[in-house]
Amino acid sequence: MDKEWIEVKITTSSEGVEILCGVIYDTEVLGVYIEDKNDITSNDEKSWDYLDEDLISLKEGAVLRAYYKQSDKFLEFFNRLKAVLDSLEEYNIPKGEGTITFSKVYEEDWENNWKQYYKPINITDKLVIKPLWEDYVLKGNEIVLNIDPGMAFGTGTHETTKMCLEFLEKYLIQGMRVFDIGTGSGILAIAASLFGAKEVIGVDLDTVAVDSAKKNVSYNNLDNIKILHDNFLDVVEGYANMVIANIIADAIIFIAPCVKEVLNEGGIFISSGILLEHAKRVKENLLIEGYKILEEKKQGEWVAIACSI
Repeated sequence: MDKEWIEVKITTSSEGVEILCGVIYDTEVLGVYIEDKNDITSNDEKSWDYLDEDLISLKEGAVLRAYYKQSDKFLEFFNRLKAVLDSLEEYNIPKGEGTITFSKVYEEDWENNWKQYYKPINITDKLVIKPLWEDYVLKGNEIVLNIDPGMAFGTGTHETTKMCLEFLEKYLIQGMRVFDIGTGSGILAIAASLFGAKEVIGVDLDTVAVDSAKKNVSYNNLDNIKILHDNFLDVVEGYANMVIANIIADAIIFIAPCVKEVLNEGGIFISSGILLEHAKRVKENLLIEGYKILEEKKQGEWVAIACSI
């Protein structure tokens, strides 16, 4: 008999997804799939033929699916997620459709069906994100980043990740040493290596993310990336030419002084995961810390900032 899993399905806003993911990754989640309406445009490489039907029916927002083993703790996790979803608007975060349900699924169905939602996609003019099971023929000077997006800690399609990748392509110089804070799936660390970094260190506090990142590094046959578990200041040694942090506004403000301490003179700090309403506060704090703002990007409700010291 196929192994049974429990699928939690949440429909909410794009901003709500970010908050809920922070809660989900603090539970015993074993898989996450996210499809965001804001990530789909008429010019997207994705075909509407294989998008999640629940997403197509939404006017805006996102569908988040989290997968759990059956356990005595599941209802505790579910109620925690429901409470956070219900409280979003108290913190001026749109709730969106705001529904949460759960149902049983079989492992074989889950493993086979979710793969249909991931296809190769051009993130920048040069970089293509490709799921492991898909074929892709390179065009021109393209480079391919192979990823298993099953744990969905970052698949390249969300605005925050896209903007970081665009900044990486623009500002990374051959031979740089790069730190990736909150590496998640490792996608930014891998991209930095593919763009020419000499050494990349990705750090995350989440053990599941660390395991996911290590696997994705192996899929790209790269030997210049280290993925570490802990607070980045406790495990990285020496200095970097570039630091990337795709996290949240308050965390960026908190780590900015620490990042400055590990950046070489003229080093680049790329930060993302910043909601529009928090961008001014983040920039003000970066300037107070002595950073020079090089460029700001906006996509949807999100902002990314490239700065230097």
